[in-house]
Amino acid sequence: MNTPVVEISGLRTAIGGRDIHRGLDLAIGRGQILGLVGGSGSGKTTLLRQIIGLMAPTAGSVRLFGEDLHRAGRVAQRELRQRVGVLFQGGALFSALPVFDNIAFPLRELRALDEDWIRRLVELKLAMVELEVHHGTLMPAELSGGMVKRAALARALALEPELLLLDEPTAGLDPKRSASFVSLLGQLQRELGLTVVMVTHDVETLKGLATHVAVLADGRIAATGTVDEVVAAGNAYFDNLAGNGEAF
Repeated sequence: MNTPVVEISGLRTAIGGRDIHRGLDLAIGRGQILGLVGGSGSGKTTLLRQIIGLMAPTAGSVRLFGEDLHRAGRVAQRELRQRVGVLFQGGALFSALPVFDNIAFPLRELRALDEDWIRRLVELKLAMVELEVHHGTLMPAELSGGMVKRAALARALALEPELLLLDEPTAGLDPKRSASFVSLLGQLQRELGLTVVMVTHDVETLKGLATHVAVLADGRIAATGTVDEVVAAGNAYFDNLAGNGEAF
């Protein structure tokens, strides 16, 4: 039996006296592209923070690659996090650094590579997200919305992660740029064998990319499976989308 890339058991997250997650269970297999959906305020982004270890659970456990993230020592935690890439909503590029240095940042933090190797790797990551070498000289403020997403994706892929977390990856993009970015994400997932966890409100992104879906409601996973399985079984989240004219 293959060990899940992410295994969450009995997760409780309390913030300001309010329970965001209440005994949440979720397992994500290698190679899956999981779309995490749910109403506003249901705790989707908070769950991403739990997976990367930016927040400690009030109760329960989060296991990455078979290891309990919050019980691991500092060195083990750092090694686990290096196997995870994150594309934050809005890109979250460092505004004072050019694109090249944004992508180079996690590579330099390793303190294991000389600048020549870092330059080669940054140029490789730029090519992977279909940006040119000269784009590395630009500042984030000089980029279009689509280029910001691609530069941020290049940074997320800098350390060759096995797990990629995406928070609203197509937010702010027009339909054409959104479709292009979804196509790029799908291509990279296939080529690199990534496991992907994606928070999205966008139906087209979900339909175009996700192999599986998990619906978050009332602090728990209300339904999980392939997109077709969850839609066919009937779920309030997808029923509401259908009522608004969205079709699967």
